[in-house]
Amino acid sequence: MSGPVQSEMEALLTAAFAPTRLAVINDSAHHHGHSGDDGSGESHFTVEIESAAFTGVNRVQRQRMVNAALGDIPGQRVHALALKVSAPGEAA
Repeated sequence: MSGPVQSEMEALLTAAFAPTRLAVINDSAHHHGHSGDDGSGESHFTVEIESAAFTGVNRVQRQRMVNAALGDIPGQRVHALALKVSAPGEAA
């Protein structure tokens, strides 16, 4: 079952990129007691996203696009966010 932050991230990314593949993975349990663990159970995530919106866009710009779509979530509401961003037909 996903929490409210995970659900919000999924909705924002779906609206922004119409992904052909999207996985928002909550890694927080692996970081319990570590720096950035706020006890919410939603402090560390991995996002795997594939979308045609990333075709012809370099890695840094793709990451900026995802962070922009997520608004205040990265760095403010989520401590750590790992991104695997690809266009259709590419390996993430």
